[in-house]
Amino acid sequence: MKTKLKPVKLSAKRAVAAFTHAVVPLKERRLNFGNKWDFAPAPEESKNYVIAPQHELFINGKFVAPTSGKYFESINPATEQTLTTIAAANAEDVDSAVKAARKAYDKVWSRMPGRERGKYLYRIARIIQEKSRELAVLETMDGGKTIKESRDVDLPLVAAHFFYYAGWADKLKYAFPGKTPQPLGVAGQIIPWNFPLLMAAWKIAPALACGNTVVLKPAETTSLTALRLAQIFQEAELPEGVVNIVTGAGETGAALVNHPGLDKIAFTGSTEVGKAIARTLAARSAGGPSPAAATTGNAGWGNSNVTRLSGVLRTGTVRAPRLTLELGGKAANILFEDAPIDQAIEGVINGIYFNQGHVCCAGSRLFVQEGIYSKVIKKLRDRIQTLRVGNPLDKNTDIGAINSRPQLEKIRELVQSGVDEGAELTQTQCMLPTKGYWFAPSFLTGVTHAHRVASEEIFGPVLSVMTFRTPEEAFERANNIPYGLSAGVWTDKGSKIFKMVNKLRAGVVWANTYNKFDPTSPFGGYKESGFGREGGLQGLAAYCRVD
Repeated sequence: MKTKLKPVKLSAKRAVAAFTHAVVPLKERRLNFGNKWDFAPAPEESKNYVIAPQHELFINGKFVAPTSGKYFESINPATEQTLTTIAAANAEDVDSAVKAARKAYDKVWSRMPGRERGKYLYRIARIIQEKSRELAVLETMDGGKTIKESRDVDLPLVAAHFFYYAGWADKLKYAFPGKTPQPLGVAGQIIPWNFPLLMAAWKIAPALACGNTVVLKPAETTSLTALRLAQIFQEAELPEGVVNIVTGAGETGAALVNHPGLDKIAFTGSTEVGKAIARTLAARSAGGPSPAAATTGNAGWGNSNVTRLSGVLRTGTVRAPRLTLELGGKAANILFEDAPIDQAIEGVINGIYFNQGHVCCAGSRLFVQEGIYSKVIKKLRDRIQTLRVGNPLDKNTDIGAINSRPQLEKIRELVQSGVDEGAELTQTQCMLPTKGYWFAPSFLTGVTHAHRVASEEIFGPVLSVMTFRTPEEAFERANNIPYGLSAGVWTDKGSKIFKMVNKLRAGVVWANTYNKFDPTSPFGGYKESGFGREGGLQGLAAYCRVD
């Protein structure tokens, strides 16, 4: 028996409402999750890890006070509270650290067989694994990154790098067949604030494996975990002077770069400061006075400190050390219309919002093929609304705090410039904490190559979205920039991947994924993103002299 359906009559009011709902413009439609994405707080316990009220320099295997008696505060960017005070090293302290490293190199470390050096690195790696929870908490409190990133990404990679290069310590002759690799001597290493512990591992592990000794200068805003690493070196009974850590601002870095006792300098940081270091060392090689570097702020140093050491003008009478630079980037993430869209959206999110966008290889430029542009923007807009911003120690948090107030101001200034130049800003509708340094996950549409946000490194959770029609247009626009550190390609065609990889001028190109790292893989850039490679077999070459 068939049932007859009666026609439903709508009142005038309901009919108008239904009609109005049907014509809501696509760009104005939003997914409303209500409170369905709310999670109960799940903070990582931090009370068990006591932070000393004052931290000293680590020189010749001991913690020593700075000769100037000066200290600076280390601030938790999520709360703006002072965590501790840290020693500010001057040129005299740097000189003591370099002399300690030279003594350890001449008398102990360079003479030690590779298998014995490897034992120390293995021991360090195991202690890092044992203390990984504590180190992850300290990294999050000191830098603002989320605990799940510190715990699940940074710390496993830190231990993996020490394990990897421990294995190479007694096999260097196999790394360079037919050659006799020799250590360089004393390496001065300067690392940034975005991955403090991981960058320390990237640089220290290969240097020690090759038989070099180290003077490390961490960023002034994130020195805490580097000094905790020094305690691990003591626990591992690493010989005195093999690794020395001098903390401070740009003046400390300048004193290290200008020291005549270094055989190698490795720098990771801004392009501006990298250029200043390169000019200084080039002038030294040419026998002329070192040029002043007109840089300021967290990453730079003043003119007098670049050109002078202990008040004496550098005249280039000493051979310049070898140099590797890993600098800024403005990576292109290229999304073709044949790509798996949902997978690509997750890759785009990971590529730009990971670590609050404080990543030199962040996929901060998204090139979308025109045929899928509207679909991608809708999915991207909906996806960023699900990102949780807040307490970095909460295991549910996706986006933590911006590292410092100056960095937050830089992000705001660049985003405002994009809006002033005609771009449209889309942000999450989340409530930001009242204390701390925060910026909501954002993306800009209507961006052209003439916009500052399309060419300048923002170093924050901000994505610039542009379109393209053909693969040729995609790689030409992706390459039309001073940087060349990384890139990403999303497509289901293997031939298209190989074509794009061969055309893109970037040191690392990910295909259908993004931000994947491994200690066996080399990392580095082209053009103004620096030169030299860190990681993998290639990372050993930076710390060896091959005869």
